[in-house]
Amino acid sequence: MTELWRLGAGELAARIAARKLSPVELMRETLARIDAVNGAVNAVVALRDREALMGEARLAEAMPAAGPLHGLPIAIKDTVAVKGVRSTWGVPFLADFVPKEDEAMVARLRAAGAIVIGKTNVPMFAVGSHSKNPVYGETRNPYDLSVTVGGSSGGAGAALATGMLSLADGSDMMGSLRNPGAWNGVYGFRPTVGLIPPEKSDAAVTGPISTRGPMARSVGDLELLLSVQSGGAFVAAAAPARAPRVGWLGDWGGAFAFEDGLMMQAEGVLSLMEGIGWQVEPLAPPMPREALWQSWTDLRSFLLAQDHAPNWDDPARRAMLNAHILWEIERGRSMTGETLAVAAGLRRQWLDVLRALFDQVDLLVLPSAQVWPFPVEIDWPTEIAGQEMDTYHRWMEVMVPASLAGVPVINLPAGLGTNGLPSGVQLIGKAGSDAELLAWAREYEAAIGPVAVVTP
Repeated sequence: MTELWRLGAGELAARIAARKLSPVELMRETLARIDAVNGAVNAVVALRDREALMGEARLAEAMPAAGPLHGLPIAIKDTVAVKGVRSTWGVPFLADFVPKEDEAMVARLRAAGAIVIGKTNVPMFAVGSHSKNPVYGETRNPYDLSVTVGGSSGGAGAALATGMLSLADGSDMMGSLRNPGAWNGVYGFRPTVGLIPPEKSDAAVTGPISTRGPMARSVGDLELLLSVQSGGAFVAAAAPARAPRVGWLGDWGGAFAFEDGLMMQAEGVLSLMEGIGWQVEPLAPPMPREALWQSWTDLRSFLLAQDHAPNWDDPARRAMLNAHILWEIERGRSMTGETLAVAAGLRRQWLDVLRALFDQVDLLVLPSAQVWPFPVEIDWPTEIAGQEMDTYHRWMEVMVPASLAGVPVINLPAGLGTNGLPSGVQLIGKAGSDAELLAWAREYEAAIGPVAVVTP
């Protein structure tokens, strides 16, 4: 008999719809899988009362299908308010916060039939790509418990990789769906900004460079969740009639440092793409790396300073913020109008450059990480291959080109390195091409086969 935790969401949903699987049976096995593996990785937090969950599963069994996620357990990223569930954002002053209503995305998931079982772990306020915080501690990588899962959707990535979840939501400002996707050997998709409606709780100015999105162990399951997250705005596309033209941006002309082995993994992906008929060509750096970095860091700091103004203004709260967040707020609060105008102008220039690039190619490829998963004890890598990292997030610079533009991008699993750890590559499309990009990603998936489910 197949262990249910090895199956994807689409297969589970089909079995439930056909009355070949009971939501009660699925919930029972989901909780058993969490019991078996979560203690090692610490990915699922704020797990709800088991009797209450079994009661909701029995109700789902007795009811007609409510939607495409009927009876499927899901845990929500702990930067999202969920009614009746402890929602902490990884910060001590929200450690006991229990929202009285769902955010809109959660309401859409429930309306589609999903059963919310708890939360997935994050860095404090989702800042930084190392999922540890003073409320729940660190999430460990199921491939090697001594290293990080990345972030900020790190708990989601580990929960998928270990079979505790078949679907997971996440969010992505600077790689928070792609980085943990790569480091857990799963798919993470950052949609075109705006495809998923922003929440009332999202700061009005964060829209252009941040979005929520899906994570899963298959592209089809990404599409399933994205259709619900987007309120039906996303519809999966048929397989493209032609092979794509792919532009390989590599190490940005030597500007980005990489740890040994990562470029070899990415080049293996390029060979696979050529093997299935895709046309791959190397591209020169289309814009100076420092111009993108300047625009990104200035806009990011300004936006985060707006988001966290209430936490900065309250001395008790400010004392509980970590160094990363304080650094961003201090930079953002000191930003001048001229600095912001330059940053916005550089972003517009990059958008123009990208439009011209996408006249030449259909897709762009970059590695999904510049380092392998690092030890959980450290906060962030301070150097890569002898190149000093001058900020807490410089080691993720390879994520900036797609993030700054707000275009769709998916992490494609790239297999395991000689160290036994997973890596990935970013497949980037033009704005609004989400369905086409995911259809091409399905071709890649068919070539590599199913991703692994890991028992730590």
